[in-house]
Amino acid sequence: MAGEDRRRQAPATGRNAGPILEVLQRCLPARGRVLEVASGTGEHALRFAAALPALVFQPSDPDPVSLASIEAWRAHSGTANLLPPLRLDVERHPWPLDAAAAPDAILCINMIHIAPWSACLALLEGAAQWLAPGAPLVLYGPYRVGGAHTAPSNEDFDASLRARDPSWGVRELESVSSEAAARGFARESVVPMPANNFTLVFRREAG
Repeated sequence: MAGEDRRRQAPATGRNAGPILEVLQRCLPARGRVLEVASGTGEHALRFAAALPALVFQPSDPDPVSLASIEAWRAHSGTANLLPPLRLDVERHPWPLDAAAAPDAILCINMIHIAPWSACLALLEGAAQWLAPGAPLVLYGPYRVGGAHTAPSNEDFDASLRARDPSWGVRELESVSSEAAARGFARESVVPMPANNFTLVFRREAG
């Protein structure tokens, strides 16, 4: 349809973008390039790029509908430091990135519970390949802690995810941290967030 607006909206973005931005302002480098993996609608990338003009944001997603939404938001906003979206599936290595413009940070919001566990491992593998020592990997979403859900709503959400796809589900914070450590990442902080979520900040270790 001519003139169709392809911008999609996710209600959760309006609720969590502000708290996530507060964490990003503390952990991201002052300048450089941020790769966002699984950008979805593109609203987060737009919000963060507008708030952090010294950083260049590279949104990405494997889904054509999401890519169209990201580009529509970018075109509508005219935000100079928001790049055209990249089609990136974390499980397809090597990632289609330019070595001359490698990311200085990687951000992933609400992906690893709505994907197979193999996608989380592939994300960590790709981040280990592309991030330099000291660079942050930032993950946001719900997690189980010590084998237990942090709220009844998260337990219900986990059950609904597994009903949709048995390979999906709320992940163990300790398992994600352990797999990250095995790939050369030190966990810097676990930040409690609204609605029973967490932001995990990892740093690529030297060597």
